[in-house]
Amino acid sequence: MSIATPDHSQSSNKRTLAWLVGMGLFMLGLSFAAVPLYDIFCRVTGYGGTTQVSDGNVRGVIAREMGVRFDATIDRGMPLQVEPARIETNPIGTVSTVVYRATNLSDEPLQTTASFNVTPDSAGVYFNKIECFCFTEQTIPPGGTVEMPVTYFVDPDLDENSELRTIREITLSYTFHDS
Repeated sequence: MSIATPDHSQSSNKRTLAWLVGMGLFMLGLSFAAVPLYDIFCRVTGYGGTTQVSDGNVRGVIAREMGVRFDATIDRGMPLQVEPARIETNPIGTVSTVVYRATNLSDEPLQTTASFNVTPDSAGVYFNKIECFCFTEQTIPPGGTVEMPVTYFVDPDLDENSELRTIREITLSYTFHDS
């Protein structure tokens, strides 16, 4: 049986403290990495209705039609009115451009950004945006109205997903935030 000397227990305490501080720093690092890693995961998988970014449709157009409904919500208290684009129904793979209109209801310039998602969530991986106002911050002059285009297509690979065979409409939703 050995008896711990004061030097031995002090050394053990220092190792334990170093290990705990190291774990704390590791956990802090993970918390900062979580948001970008989650964003990458969502973009790759389409999880949570995250859409894809594309340069264009290289797969062509198929006969099956898909309706796309456009929606807009605005953060509470934000002096903004948004008119979403009208519903469109096109053959899957058709590249289309729609326009949202946003009006600043205040007497000061308004800067806004928009976050987006697609429902049903599983269709997000097939919804491709070529151009979108959501990629940049929008500045709307006092009392002014701006047109914000979205160029998109639905990937024909959607037709091969048996879970989405009965889907006839996708909703693209934007939430406008004060920036």
